[in-house]
Formats: sequence, structure tokens, C-alpha cells
Amino acid sequence: MDSARLHALFDAHATELAPALLGCELTVETAEGSVRVRLTEVEAYGDQGEDPGAHSFTGRTARNAALFGPPRHTYVYLNYGIHRCLNLACAAEGTAGGVLLRAGEVLAGRDLAIERRGGRDTGAKLLSGPGRLGQGLGITLPMDARPVSFDHPAGTDDPARFTLTPPAEPVDPQRIRTGPRVGVSGAGGSAVYPWRYWLDAEPSVSAYRPGRNVPTEVSS
Repeated sequence: MDSARLHALFDAHATELAPALLGCELTVETAEGSVRVRLTEVEAYGDQGEDPGAHSFTGRTARNAALFGPPRHTYVYLNYGIHRCLNLACAAEGTAGGVLLRAGEVLAGRDLAIERRGGRDTGAKLLSGPGRLGQGLGITLPMDARPVSFDHPAGTDDPARFTLTPPAEPVDPQRIRTGPRVGVSGAGGSAVYPWRYWLDAEPSVSAYRPGRNVPTEVSS
């Protein structure tokens, strides 16, 4: 997959983009420095009225506006009043969608990521889970709705720069796993929405835990 193909996938549904992001490299540059990770776990979230687990489900608000486009931008939200979670907005014009970045392997900037995580190096689990990933990448709420570049942006004054590149080596499709999303309550966390994607046998992938009141059977 080349950069043009990756760029084009952001116009597709989140369930098409999400597995294609596995193995991609994301660099986040701030005034503190840069951290580059290889993405190993993501979750797709759908459109208004389509996906009961998505922030967009009941419509556009000031908080979730970035999910409604344009694509190829960030969507940052605060989870549990603590964690700043990074999503990449996608989907065709007039629809909403996004992919939550859940875990990554640090390729560069590890010392900075460790410092941001409190100074303790926890090995492969350093950026395992969206809260840890956001913290290690230095994600803040003002980084919401920032553009994502597909080659290194030059001459920009943005306080934070996001650069996404295709996998350095092709990802074996047999390694891609899918299942219910982590911690999503109600029907959105059920097997009807197997929209969590991860690379098998990657130690950075977070542990699965079900959400509250997830039905074992969901009627169509």
C-alpha cells in the first residue's frame, strides 16, 4: 500500500480504513520533540444513527464536530476526565466516522514517551491502550481537528504535526484479528460490531474487557 492508497481510504467507511492502519507509522511532532509509533491496535466507529457505540450516533455537537469531517483530520476527546484519546476522522462527505488509535510500538522518541508516561519504562506495554498512547504521543485537547499529512510537512507553524505513512513492510492479512470493541457499553460493544482490529502476537496490544450491559444477542 502506498501513500496515495492510504490517503484515499480516508474517504471510505471506518471499517475499511481501520484494518489498513495496522502497521502504519504515525509521527506526532510537538515543541517537546517527536514520537513515532507503529500502530498495532485500532477501533472503527461509524456514522450518525448507524453505530450506537460512536460519539456521532446522536448527531453533531461541538465536542464531536471533527468526526463529521473533513476526513484526514484528528478527533481528540477526553475519556474519564483523564485520558486524551486520538482518533483519525474518515468517511465520505456528509457522513461521520473515525478510527480510535488504541496501541502502538514505539519506533522513535522513546525517551520522550517514557518521560510523558511518568518516567517508568514498561517495555512493550508503554503505549498499550488509548490513554497511554495519547499520553506518550503528547496529545492535548487543542490538537482536535488538526490535519494529518501523508508525507513530512515542511514549513508549517502548527504547534503539533501529525504524519502518517504506510507500513514499512506489508502486513500479513492472516495476522489481522477482529472482535468487539473494548469497554463499549450496550449494543455497540456487542459482537454485532466486531470493529476492533489488532495484529496477532503483538505485545503492545491492550487487553480486552467488555463494556457494561452488553447484550449477548442483539436483534437486527
